[in-house]
Amino acid sequence: MGESDLLLPLVNEENICLPLPVNVVSRYWDITLPIAEAAEIAKKYGDFGGSMLIEGIESAERHGLACKIMRSSISELKKMLDVGFPPIVILPGVPGITQHASVITGYSDRENTILHYVQTGDRDGEQQEGAIPQDVFEKEWCEESNIAIIIVPPEMRDLPLFEGSRSDRKCFEAERKVALGSVPEAIELLERALSLDPANPVALNLLGGMLNRQDSPECIKHYEKCIEINPLSYLAYGGLGNFYLKAGKFADAEKYYTTAIGINPKRAARIYKNRAYLREKLGDPGVKKDLQKYLEYSGRCNAECGI
Repeated sequence: MGESDLLLPLVNEENICLPLPVNVVSRYWDITLPIAEAAEIAKKYGDFGGSMLIEGIESAERHGLACKIMRSSISELKKMLDVGFPPIVILPGVPGITQHASVITGYSDRENTILHYVQTGDRDGEQQEGAIPQDVFEKEWCEESNIAIIIVPPEMRDLPLFEGSRSDRKCFEAERKVALGSVPEAIELLERALSLDPANPVALNLLGGMLNRQDSPECIKHYEKCIEINPLSYLAYGGLGNFYLKAGKFADAEKYYTTAIGINPKRAARIYKNRAYLREKLGDPGVKKDLQKYLEYSGRCNAECGI
């Protein structure tokens, strides 16, 4: 029965280009990343509402740390924690937020939990942690294809435990291009990611999404291959639902939306609104219930976002 619990510094500074998880792990290694530098870089993103992890990763590298992005597993996460390395993982968001990054600080096999960093400390300024049942964590993490980010001192970068993926890194670089409005360059990066690893579900889903926004039926094969590799890819099922909705194939759209909701019923509000529209067209009596769910989750999103 294993157990690990790392003590990380309390950090409050963050912005688009210096996401909190990157800042926390960098401080853990006694490296302070300059918030002013991140603020200057953030200007090029205008009013972009998310966090740009690749900018934080590159900042850490500029200031002496080594970073690797990979698809990992629970057993590998525990090995990282056992040797004192806190991994960053990508998890599903809540209504209004597609995804979020979280720092894993420990685990307990006895209690079957995974511990993650909570931004605020207790009254004495000590680190607080959130405990997630391991089975819940595994399912949610799998929705995001088990992506993990390791930030370590450069002398530790070649440890065999931490095999980074150039293919996964290009996915993060592609997301930056999208945020900057350079969609053709983003597509090129994702195609390169798939040339390095044709079975990369993250690249397949992202490329599917970009082709979907162009109303290209080519998106279907990318989504379907993503689902073949990762059957819990909520975003790929939702993407297929969106494509078939636009194409007027309501029965197909309803099927994929329903599968996505079955994977994670609380992840997004809009999917219920879309399914309600389809069900009305199909004469399905579930319309009212879907609209109630949409109002429930969109109301929760507004409250959490301070709207």
